[in-house]
Amino acid sequence: MADERPPDLWTIDDVAAHLGIKPTSASGALSRMGVRAHSFRPHPTSHRAQALYDPEQVKAANAARPGRGARTDLTRDEETDE
Repeated sequence: MADERPPDLWTIDDVAAHLGIKPTSASGALSRMGVRAHSFRPHPTSHRAQALYDPEQVKAANAARPGRGARTDLTRDEETDE
């Protein structure tokens, strides 16, 4: 069966490839970043619901994540106090 999703939306496999993580971890990462599914369609083989994501929203949320070793528990005022 041909892939019938709109070309501008990503499946969880596409998201995982972009983030460099396993597909089983991608949905949790999206949830933590606050990214919700754009729409759903039947999976081509299992016919279960398959989430589709807006790639621009995924890219923006990923870019806004703090970097490795970021001290997110500190506020800007605490960092400048001596």
